[in-house]
Amino acid sequence: MTALCPECEASLNLKDVLAGEIVVCPDCGVDLEVTAVAPALALALAPKEAEDWGE
Repeated sequence: MTALCPECEASLNLKDVLAGEIVVCPDCGVDLEVTAVAPALALALAPKEAEDWGE
C-alpha cells in the first residue's frame, strides 16, 4: 500500500500496517499515524505525547 506523507509529500510504501500504528517518514523523519487502511491507506501527523511530569 502506498500513501503520501502529509508533511513532505514523500511516497511511503507500507506493508502489513494497522490503523493506529505509528510509522516514520524516511524522507523528513516525522512520526505519522496510520488513520485508515481500507479502502485506502491514510496517514496523519502523529499526536505529540504530553509530558506526565511524574503524575
